[in-house]
Amino acid sequence: MTPDDDIDDDLPLADQDGETHDLVLTAEMAGDRLDRALLPLLPDLSRARLQALISEGRLSHDGQTVSDGKHKAKPGLYNLFVPAPVSAIPEAQDLLLDVLFEDAHLIVVNKPAGIAAHPAPGTADGTLVNALLFHCGDSLSGIGGVLRPGIVHRLDKDTSGVMVAAKSDAAHRGLSDLFSRHDIDRAYEALVRGAPRAPAGTVTTRIGRSPHDRKKMAVLRSGGREAITHYRTLDAFGALGSGDKPAAARVRCTLETGRTHQIRVHMAYLGCPCLGDPVYGSGAPHKAVAEALKKQSFARQALHAAHLGFVHPVTGEKLAFEAPLPADMADLLTALKSL
Repeated sequence: MTPDDDIDDDLPLADQDGETHDLVLTAEMAGDRLDRALLPLLPDLSRARLQALISEGRLSHDGQTVSDGKHKAKPGLYNLFVPAPVSAIPEAQDLLLDVLFEDAHLIVVNKPAGIAAHPAPGTADGTLVNALLFHCGDSLSGIGGVLRPGIVHRLDKDTSGVMVAAKSDAAHRGLSDLFSRHDIDRAYEALVRGAPRAPAGTVTTRIGRSPHDRKKMAVLRSGGREAITHYRTLDAFGALGSGDKPAAARVRCTLETGRTHQIRVHMAYLGCPCLGDPVYGSGAPHKAVAEALKKQSFARQALHAAHLGFVHPVTGEKLAFEAPLPADMADLLTALKSL
């Protein structure tokens, strides 16, 4: 398992540039291996590139994700999303870093909202990787690959909070193993619309790329990967009319797995999406909540990685880090308390 299989939510799907190809396989064209059958319809792609895109979950057939090009091709409509290319070598940039811990092997930072973890289509620079390359210099060079040196997990561009990055090969291998085994403590705080029906519980689903919108993730009946989130409502605010249903709530989410956009998808699945979420926050919040969001000019998902704990992969030391709510979420929380 690679670190990308066990991340919370920094793959910037909503910002991805690229092109979707609609491909039709007739009955006469079907029967061979899927990658071989599709290749003649994609003259600009090599077979290796097509196989990589399929393995990344970029191909769907009649709305269902296909992840293995070796399977026998079936007739029907296929959709292939091809992301735009990005620069292979990020540049070092002198950007402000809030460093919580650093030694020769790893660095822990409090990432602000608005900063992507690494370069991607639509975000060529100004990322955490660019800042780490400047701060760490040669010690980060080549650790974990050229495009995302040091990165072993990710946070959304507009999710704030604690992140760890590796500075040595030993740390990269060790941290990657911890994440792949889910042997790491991660807790997030979210401000959500309404509140979960049960004040505490566990959400267990399968999450994968949405068959209806390739730029979103979704809860799937089959396919995808298992996703488990434990949650607890810390506070509830306001009420809808004469009822006792909260208008908003503060929820602490603990990850057992870490899939792309997991908390955002699971909160929406419970009917209480993160406030301000431009992708999963369908439906209007209570009028008073909407006014609070507007007054605070809050325009991102209200999600913050508050806690990260793990055993140092080289020294064996137990480490734990807390990051308080950033100013924008703290101000929004204060506004919600007055509802």
